[in-house]
Amino acid sequence: MNRSIDSFHHHSDRLEDVADRISEVLQCPITIEDVNHRLLAYSTHDDCTDQARISTIIGRRVPEKVINSLWKDGTIPMLLQTDDPIRVKNIDEVGLGNRIAISIWKNEEVLGFIWALEIDKKLTDEELGLLKKAAQVVKGKLLNFHNRTSKKEERNQEFFWKLLTGHIQQKDEILNGFHEIGVTPPSQHSVVLFRFSEEIKEPTEKQINYLLQTTQQVHVLLSTLDQNELIVLLSPKSDQPLYDIKQFVDWTILQLKERFKIDRVKAAIGSIYREIDQIELSYKEALSVQNIKKRFTEETDGLNSFSELGIYQYLDLLHEKQQKEGFVHYSLRRLKEYDQVHHTDLVETLETYLDKDSNVNEAAKALNVHVNTLGYRMKRISQIAELDLRNPNQKITIYLSLKLDKMNL
Repeated sequence: MNRSIDSFHHHSDRLEDVADRISEVLQCPITIEDVNHRLLAYSTHDDCTDQARISTIIGRRVPEKVINSLWKDGTIPMLLQTDDPIRVKNIDEVGLGNRIAISIWKNEEVLGFIWALEIDKKLTDEELGLLKKAAQVVKGKLLNFHNRTSKKEERNQEFFWKLLTGHIQQKDEILNGFHEIGVTPPSQHSVVLFRFSEEIKEPTEKQINYLLQTTQQVHVLLSTLDQNELIVLLSPKSDQPLYDIKQFVDWTILQLKERFKIDRVKAAIGSIYREIDQIELSYKEALSVQNIKKRFTEETDGLNSFSELGIYQYLDLLHEKQQKEGFVHYSLRRLKEYDQVHHTDLVETLETYLDKDSNVNEAAKALNVHVNTLGYRMKRISQIAELDLRNPNQKITIYLSLKLDKMNL
């Protein structure tokens, strides 16, 4: 058998034929993936394989647990730095057997990977050299695929922006748009907004795209970038949609930090809707979450979704109404006037007390005062403000007014 680079050239444009030819020359199973670990081709009629390869072929992508393991053991970071073959040892817990991996490069960019299993044999130095030459042959095939993918992404982003900005509002038009770009319309969906600490440049964009393409926690339908923001339309997979989305958000933020050293990323989740014409609404809600969290940082710590914001969902509307009508809460005005004249902090005391759900011990700790001191202050607050905090209506109303007052700052 001719074991040279010419052995891999084939008149067919089918990548599957190339994978078969590489397998014949090296006498081992071959898979070819794009840079985001989506399966592009695999050799057929293999006598040996492992569970990771079987799962990849069935799912048409590498399982997420396998990708995570390959990041942890340093394989993928190495593949993103060199064009030499890398020997990967078995990882039993994810069903991965011994194999050789090599990156397919164009200039400074990785286009994809070739994986050769070493179950029944170990590749020689000569065969490793042939594998490196095979990567050059596969590169030509991937360049065409890469160019087609880039054009498709541009069309998808244009359609997504039309959805986010309300330029497409009719259900039939939206459904036709999804079909035109080859994306199945979701049965339920949410828009998630990630805000980065600085403008997203090309290297970071590729890292983000990698995470979106490899996650298997949710269905990522569309995504786009806007300066320092990543906007994602996704569909949950299980019967616990909010849990799915929150897990995806936490995972994404963690992977950005651990894999790519990108931190200080904030996330906001719009409501989950079933109607396809409510994508714009979910996006507006995600924007609202970002704005509320920026204004009320401590109060909303740990709250990322619009559905979890509680009263903070309605602050903008209430604030607008109060501004229009010139409403001032009587009890809050009395406390503010007293603080100004006597140089006290009764307004802060009341807000902290209510923030801590009327828990005297926690509020006293937060204010750094004795419990008895806090008890005395609360009595003075009730007297000065003519306020009965045992009355749920008065308690809720003053709490809302305290938060609305902050929106004037």
